[in-house]
Amino acid sequence: MRFQKITIVGVGLLGGSIGLGARRRGLAREVAGFVRRAASLKDCERAGAVDYATTDLLAAVSQADLVILCTPLAQMRSRVEEMLPAIKRGAIVTDVGSVKAGIVREVCGIIRKAGAHFVGSHPMAGAEKTGVWAAREDLFENAICVVTPTKNTNPAALQKVERFWKSLGGRTLRLTPQLHDQLVSRSSHLPHVAAAALANLVLNPANPQTQLQLCASGFRDATRIASGSPEMWRDIALANRKNLSRALDAFVAELQKFQRVLKTSDARAVAKFFESAKSRRDSWCAGSAPTSSE
Repeated sequence: MRFQKITIVGVGLLGGSIGLGARRRGLAREVAGFVRRAASLKDCERAGAVDYATTDLLAAVSQADLVILCTPLAQMRSRVEEMLPAIKRGAIVTDVGSVKAGIVREVCGIIRKAGAHFVGSHPMAGAEKTGVWAAREDLFENAICVVTPTKNTNPAALQKVERFWKSLGGRTLRLTPQLHDQLVSRSSHLPHVAAAALANLVLNPANPQTQLQLCASGFRDATRIASGSPEMWRDIALANRKNLSRALDAFVAELQKFQRVLKTSDARAVAKFFESAKSRRDSWCAGSAPTSSE
């Protein structure tokens, strides 16, 4: 599969990785990038993420067969409205947003009126680092790339988006936008909140300075994702607040359950808590490796 032109709206970690992967695999004759700041133009080109970058959104989108929205969630609708005059009829628009129901609801109709097609996407890949210099062409290798079609999704556009993620090395999974948001609230969004809470608590300047010296590799691993973009995670938390709030309720209940058995020195229950966690995680790790048939 080869597009004439792919446009990436927002060339950071994910957008840059898409551009690197698409260019190295020859998925388009031309890869264009839109950035907000003129200072970022040369960085995008030097990193090899795009053939050219511009701060002119309409010029970036013009004649593109595939447009990929890689901006923060809160900016996506306004960017779609802004680029509407330049969207080519029959073009496909997708995104990399971590919350799907809202963006699918907000932009599907707008893009359809322009004679184009929207297919929601969410590649389950990333890192705590940000910016185009953190981009990697292999970021999506063996990553689950969720696509969230609705009853109005164009079948041909859906198939092309799925083939695109597979061409970048991903494994596609179809979910409704609502089910996607429910599931990622637990597996993706909750861990970020937990890591941020742990970092805020343990690294509080009010604690003795010695506390920092006792934060070793376990603490570093558990809080790594707390270094992610605050702007991005603000948007994610607010966009998926209902599901995330329910996930937090369940998480707090699990902690309180452990707290109760700890207070009563129930050695058997304390051991079961850790044994269950180890067993479940070990099983997940053993089963998460991709098979040769995927």
